[in-house]
Amino acid sequence: MTDTAAELGAERDRPAGAPPPPPQRAEPPGRTPLAPRRLPRVGQATLALVLVAGFVLCVRLAEIDPRALAEGLPKMAGWAARAWPPSLEGLDLLLLRAAETVAIAVVGTTAAALAALVACVPAARNLTPARLVRLPARWLLNACRGIDSFVFALLFVAAVGLGPFAGTLGVALHTFGSMGKLFAETIEGTPAGPLEAAELTGASRLKVVRWALLPDVLPGLVSVGLYMLEFNIRASIVLGVVGAGGIGQQLKNAIDLLNFPRLLTIVVIIVAMVAAVDQLSARLRDRLA
Repeated sequence: MTDTAAELGAERDRPAGAPPPPPQRAEPPGRTPLAPRRLPRVGQATLALVLVAGFVLCVRLAEIDPRALAEGLPKMAGWAARAWPPSLEGLDLLLLRAAETVAIAVVGTTAAALAALVACVPAARNLTPARLVRLPARWLLNACRGIDSFVFALLFVAAVGLGPFAGTLGVALHTFGSMGKLFAETIEGTPAGPLEAAELTGASRLKVVRWALLPDVLPGLVSVGLYMLEFNIRASIVLGVVGAGGIGQQLKNAIDLLNFPRLLTIVVIIVAMVAAVDQLSARLRDRLA
């Protein structure tokens, strides 16, 4: 049966009132679909050798020593045995330092979120197509994101002195870069229809963001903020090592003095604190979903 006869048969079989089928695009004669390009076998073998050699080099640079691990595990088992029962001496101070750790994370994350809400607008491609504005905003976010909060806290300890204020500044600056990038990616994933419709009404850019964009992306932004809060609770624990407040300083002191019962108490407090924050954050995210 020729193509014309098949089309006439399909035309007769189509119910009355039904829309005609879309026209079929005919492929030019002699053209075949392009197959995905693959490396030749020699290239694949070369790439595999390069990856294996790179991994072996990383293992050597990391000084991986299974023998040292086997010798150190019995020591850790002995420390665990000496840590029982946990010490309750100075428990009020430990709880205060734990609350300080949570405060560093909460205040730092909140300050970072407010700054990121401003910075993500020029960093988002669908809101700021001008590269001269978008690229500097992206560079600023990447610079803050690329420097860990531990390094920022170390710098702020030298600038403003010891205490939780330095830790809060360190957490805020690093989290600003991370949240700004995630906020911008969330905004870029929104459909363009509502934004274009709002712009056609003559609304200003601020009104478009406030009334057309923010209601759609707000659940995603809040979810990102909660995730970063969980992360910062864990990250703030070690800031006390450089004198930036929190329970990390007490943890370091217990290790330096080999006070294993107190160390176990601190570890239990940290685990309980992180678990409580994770559970609260998970429930909030479930309500937003």
